Amino acid sequence: MSNTEPLPDQRQYDPYQGTGHRSARGGDGSGARRAALITHTIADVAAVFLGLWVLLHLLEANRSNIFVEFVHGTADLLAWWSQDIFTMDTEGLRVLLNYGLPAVIYLLLGHGIASRLRRL
Repeated sequence: MSNTEPLPDQRQYDPYQGTGHRSARGGDGSGARRAALITHTIADVAAVFLGLWVLLHLLEANRSNIFVEFVHGTADLLAWWSQDIFTMDTEGLRVLLNYGLPAVIYLLLGHGIASRLRRL
């Protein structure tokens, strides 16, 4: 009489067993989903910083405030490649376009890459 079921102490531990979740080892694409979520989140955070800087600039926030300085510095790092693409006379429109363009591009690329990763 042979028993094909391993003894309880010989089974591999699976933290997802009995929870309704798929096993992390099951080859179900959970790594791809996790990478997609990370890519999606990074793109969203980048766009939020850029949009927040545009908003703070248009509302004439105090530039000597530490929070405003942090947001401006982060937005400058994210939009270094798009600085002065648009050179309008209107300062608000110039900031909107020069920081809004990278925000839209980061969102489109990040969400597009995340969508592709989810299909894996």
